[in-house]
Amino acid sequence: MCQNYFDADAGKTMSLSKQKTTELLEIIERMATQSLRTLVLAYTHVTSNAPLTQVRAEDWNVPTEELTCLAILGIKDPPRPGVEQAVKLCQKAGVRVRMVTGDNAITAKAIATECGIYNEGGAWKVVEGSTFRRLSPEEKREQVNHIAVMARSSPTDKLELVKALRENGEVVAVTGDGTNDAPALHEADIGLAMGIAGTEVAKESADIVILDDNFASIVKVVRWGRSVFANIQKFIQFQLTINIAALSINFISVCEGSPIPLTTVQMFRRTNSAQIS
Repeated sequence: MCQNYFDADAGKTMSLSKQKTTELLEIIERMATQSLRTLVLAYTHVTSNAPLTQVRAEDWNVPTEELTCLAILGIKDPPRPGVEQAVKLCQKAGVRVRMVTGDNAITAKAIATECGIYNEGGAWKVVEGSTFRRLSPEEKREQVNHIAVMARSSPTDKLELVKALRENGEVVAVTGDGTNDAPALHEADIGLAMGIAGTEVAKESADIVILDDNFASIVKVVRWGRSVFANIQKFIQFQLTINIAALSINFISVCEGSPIPLTTVQMFRRTNSAQIS
């Protein structure tokens, strides 16, 4: 897209050669490895019929040729404090964390490494949405268990990822804040929308809204959910043990013709006291 670049040392515009193009691409790649999102500033000369109002700008074809590169910027969006620790706790609890982003693969890999989602040389890998999109349904189900990061992804790619995981028998939770996350949030077993930055469409499609937009809050959701589930299991197990034992004693007594040792009131009081304790 850029055919020229502005040389600050020479103070003039120069033609973009293959050597200079390679140099600029290396700069972009180096920034990406430092988890920086790169932004290129460029300009071009336009004709006098360029739009001057917002209404005309919507129908105007933005020039993409004969651009002159002015600068390359690196934008850092660091992970929130506590995200890396939260990811480690999730992994320790048996929850696999995957990252789906629209960034390029190099930037996505660097960010995922900072957060502890991806480790170089591990069994998990980084794929691009276009690559995942071309796979057959059977190949998606086979490859999805080894994907840690999906870069350059579209909303459809995220949806297909969720479907493939669910078809493999996984319980899937999805976090998102944009309108394009709504299909995946709706498809997942548990949809988690951001309460502050999240759009109304994302919130309506989700099952849970995280009020503080903090990934660490998901750890609390998992902890409390498992705690409630464990308490329900213990309660049912305890109640079954008491009731089966009491019914068995009364049934054997009736079969032997002996007096019933536990009356209805006694069984009720025993069950009620167990619930209170």
